[in-house]
Amino acid sequence: MPLARHVDPDSLVQALHDHPSKAHKHHVQTKSATSTVTPYSSRYASQQEISKFRIPQQGAPADAVHQMLKDELDLDGRPNLNLASFVGTYMEREAEALMVENLSKNMSDADEYPAMMAMHARCVSIIAHLWGVQKGETAIGSATTGSSEAIHLGGLALKRRWQEKRDREGKDKSKPNIIMGANAQVALEKFARYFEVEARILDVSEKSLYRLDPELVKKNIDENTIGVFVILGSTYTGHYEPVEEISNILDEYEKKTGVDIPIHVDAASGGFIAPFTHAHAGGRKWNFQLPRVKSINTSGHKFGLVYAGVGWIIWRDESYLPKHLIFELHYLGGTEESYTLNFSRPGAQIIAQYYNLIHLGFEGFRSIMENCLANARLLSKALEKTGWYVCVSDIHRKKGEHVYKGPGEVEYGPEGETSADYNAGLPVVAFHLSDDFKKDYSHVKQESISTLLRAKQYIIPNYPLPPTCDSIEILRVVVRESMSFDLLDRLITDIIAVTEQLMQSDPVDLAAFQPTATSVEKMHSSKGLDHRNRHKAERPMSDGVHRTVC
Repeated sequence: MPLARHVDPDSLVQALHDHPSKAHKHHVQTKSATSTVTPYSSRYASQQEISKFRIPQQGAPADAVHQMLKDELDLDGRPNLNLASFVGTYMEREAEALMVENLSKNMSDADEYPAMMAMHARCVSIIAHLWGVQKGETAIGSATTGSSEAIHLGGLALKRRWQEKRDREGKDKSKPNIIMGANAQVALEKFARYFEVEARILDVSEKSLYRLDPELVKKNIDENTIGVFVILGSTYTGHYEPVEEISNILDEYEKKTGVDIPIHVDAASGGFIAPFTHAHAGGRKWNFQLPRVKSINTSGHKFGLVYAGVGWIIWRDESYLPKHLIFELHYLGGTEESYTLNFSRPGAQIIAQYYNLIHLGFEGFRSIMENCLANARLLSKALEKTGWYVCVSDIHRKKGEHVYKGPGEVEYGPEGETSADYNAGLPVVAFHLSDDFKKDYSHVKQESISTLLRAKQYIIPNYPLPPTCDSIEILRVVVRESMSFDLLDRLITDIIAVTEQLMQSDPVDLAAFQPTATSVEKMHSSKGLDHRNRHKAERPMSDGVHRTVC
């Protein structure tokens, strides 16, 4: 969550009273009204603003508060048109009903809710099998609030196992480091900073497909490396990182030096895609089939198709989870073992995850993931066919092909094709204006595409690739389950229409129309910066991992 500052309501209100011309802007009034025939006949309709920074002395009618908050929330974007996010925005009514019926259940109360805990255990087992748990090993895992917590837990286990080994060998343990690519989501760097591990953030390049470069991994590992974070699905471009290739490099390193370096796979999105699609991970191993992969995380609230609030972390065997990290809890009459960063947390998402796994089954998940990839391929090909855009993502290119060859080379596949005919990856379309377009229409700024699409309610971010590649800005669309063929057709039409509108316009800088921080909350409480002021950030993009939209 972003940091927020405390707002002093007294000084804010006083400042508004001192400048009467501004008072109407924030509806600062003192009169009260008691009529509540309808929500809009309450005092909040025209005489008084809902309290924002201090609890009011007197409450307000439930229907009035509900309506006022509902009206304010109408200013948010439409979740289904938020094409920036990997997080799911659709669930079936039956799943929603189950969640509502169980909203009050707390995952920390294991003794009170044994049926819910049984479903949690089943989910761990099902996911472990999907990820190739090996015979003779006893996988162990837990639900988390998301992949960020799961990554921290996985990284902490790596660090503690490395420390224990160094203790046994009588060696220094003061300088642990961990390897990750500059395309890593910020949670990976957070782990390193919060748990005092040196983050060795390796440059990505066009040659490495904007993902972790195995050759740089080879050059940066040493006896103090606690592990390598490998990402199954980069949030920038959707590329899967080469888990098996990196595993082979670590095998060779161990043969030469005796140093055993494990892998944690961050499969926040890919963990629910690769097991089901025909493409898998492009014919290469990525999961517990590789002995060097000790733990894997995923987000149930991404392609696990659950609403926000659930992730999963699985270790291939309980021997890879250090015992002294596990807490034995004596709580409300029962005893449970726990390894999480949180205590109380909602249980409804776990129930919803089990519902999806049982209701959809393997074939249902496969159908959804193949549909997502098919729609992402169609969008990619339609964009490149115009000659105006080039895709950095490449799930629409035949397996083994990664280079754009021009609009004349774009071919729509035959009926019946599957993801196995193409490069494996997430259903992500990352694209930018072509060099020819920039030459012919130099007045058109790429961020203007994002701005005008926002006016049509689509949220499609425009942002730079990771450091060393940040001269290239991309627009990115995440194709989720709820992207129907009809919506996709409309999206393609609107992108083309917006582009044509800019081509025919006079030179103009549409950055002036970018959303700005105009709310009192944003101006007074947030420590963040808007798009136009990002250059003022205390920490430049080139200094480590910068946040991607996820």
